[in-house]
Amino acid sequence: MPGSEPPPAADGRKAGVLRSYGEGMASAQHPLDVSTDDLRFLLAVARAGRMVSAATLLGVDHTTVKRRISRLEAALGARLLDRGADGWELTAIGHEVAAKAAPLEHVIEQVIGAASGSADSLRGTVRLVTPDGFGITFATPALAKVQAAHPGITVELVTSTRPLSLRGSGYDLAVTVGSAATSRLVSEPLAPYSVRLYASRGYLDTHPEVTSIADLEQHSLVFYVDGLLTVRELDLAPVLSGMRVGFGSTNVSAQLEATRQGAGIGLLHSFMAESDPLLIPVLAEVVDFRLQFSLSVRRDAVAVDAVRVVRDALRAEVRGRADELVPGSAR
Repeated sequence: MPGSEPPPAADGRKAGVLRSYGEGMASAQHPLDVSTDDLRFLLAVARAGRMVSAATLLGVDHTTVKRRISRLEAALGARLLDRGADGWELTAIGHEVAAKAAPLEHVIEQVIGAASGSADSLRGTVRLVTPDGFGITFATPALAKVQAAHPGITVELVTSTRPLSLRGSGYDLAVTVGSAATSRLVSEPLAPYSVRLYASRGYLDTHPEVTSIADLEQHSLVFYVDGLLTVRELDLAPVLSGMRVGFGSTNVSAQLEATRQGAGIGLLHSFMAESDPLLIPVLAEVVDFRLQFSLSVRRDAVAVDAVRVVRDALRAEVRGRADELVPGSAR
């Protein structure tokens, strides 16, 4: 069973368990006392960022995860996890251990696939973190295609518009606005996208005409909540002739709906607003912010086949729909 304890060895110890477990991390250990199954628990915490979430992935309770990690730390004589603001994060040594252990997890998944007689041997859980707009519009269809082609891969989509953990834990892949400045990740540009002004016909019919940037001062803006905006690339409101945010939300779908309902002029992702029949571009030739999505992978997950498949699917999705990301561009 997933997560079950190893059977007792002939000398009364559990197979693969540290001889002096409980005697402290400074004790000298025999290399074969490191349990490969315990390494799987470390990889699950690295992926999920929380022991409770890792326990769910492994089909055990969180106390088992904690016990296995403690045993692995004792066997290796090093601390592998530190508690961070958003959960557990790998230490520098933890990152190195996880990177070395990732291929082992891949081999185990292949063995399981071969034993099951499945034609598709790709298995594993891949967690992807993206901004909510990108997650709904591009990541979801890409992940659905992965699932259809590889049923053995479990995909998890977490939407969040905030800077990534600098230690690179809690996910396998991440799409961010701007670059991810940390050596813990392998990052690449994914796709540029436009952010433009839009308003409903009803709003434009009942408010002062907008023919220039200066006219924007008479209108309220639908955008992010100023005090909660943590991604510097999205701090765009100050350049819009002093527009005041009249309706703020941390969720781009809420911003889109508020603009449809006439709450103000929305500064919206063009890939969500351009094709909306209820919205009209405002100053489209003047206001066109170009931002960049980046794709990052944890270094210890780069060689995992299931992660590679999801990474390729995301690239293919944005490549095939580039005209939605930057409407009207010659590409």
